[in-house]
Amino acid sequence: MPDGILLVDKPAGRTSHDIVLELRRRLGFSKIGHFGTLDPLATGLLIAALGRATRLFPFFQRHDKTYEARVRLGFSTDTYDALGKPTSPVSAALPEEEDVRTALERFRGVQDQVPPAYSAKKYKGRPLYEMARKSEPVPLKASTVVIHELALTAYNPPLVELRVRCSAGTYVRSLAHDLGLALGCRAHLAGLVRTAVGPYTLDRCLTLDALRATALAPSFGGDPAGLIPMEALLPEFPKLILNENGARSARNGNAVLPEHIGSAVPASLPAPDPDRGEVLYRLFAPEGSLLALARRDPEKAVLRPVVVLS
Repeated sequence: MPDGILLVDKPAGRTSHDIVLELRRRLGFSKIGHFGTLDPLATGLLIAALGRATRLFPFFQRHDKTYEARVRLGFSTDTYDALGKPTSPVSAALPEEEDVRTALERFRGVQDQVPPAYSAKKYKGRPLYEMARKSEPVPLKASTVVIHELALTAYNPPLVELRVRCSAGTYVRSLAHDLGLALGCRAHLAGLVRTAVGPYTLDRCLTLDALRATALAPSFGGDPAGLIPMEALLPEFPKLILNENGARSARNGNAVLPEHIGSAVPASLPAPDPDRGEVLYRLFAPEGSLLALARRDPEKAVLRPVVVLS
């Protein structure tokens, strides 16, 4: 079974789970998942994880995401996108471009955002969309998100085109809806393309047609073409190459001592920095395979594996 990720260019009209099911069927094994749902309306980068890479989901969740969004001003919908039912009359009074630019300013930075009722967020184990479809009251709780970049790239009323770079957990549909409220004309998301997740970008993706033709045909070594192997994942974490004793300890989930480390990349390891968040370390065997992810023990000069991959 191959281990790693495939970068897929998801087409419109397919769910993220649809793509996973197709990969499972064509590759012939079930241990495949995805890192970050894209709505059926959306297109673009979907990261599919194969084998042991599925265990890295929490670490990919930390990555910022970048989108190109198209917002339709004039009316809102119950799903906050073009697939929903209108929830307001169509407004003919649309704002000037300068008004749009001014309104966008309030959505940059740290903020509390309420998710759409039709979303995969869960309440007591149930997805909100399931409750919304049954016309049950949907408890909507705001989450703290960060919108690092929000740029107006084109304004052709009633359409607004935006470039958005945001933290994980941000709903661009909610952003579109809230922008309409701020402008006083209502709005919904008309189109969305995810162009990046952390260091992974849309221009590296394979289309479904390309996947069918190449990535799903076993290549040299038995791995699908286009597979990014485990050893190349999470490059933002320092790489530690262990000696044999250290590799044995890491494989068993035991502490890695300073004398177990043969070399490091980068050679000068970063010191703990509260502003950067927790520093994790990728532990490698002498022959180059990724064994585990570890964190520094704050009380002892050792590293303790948090995910053992070997």
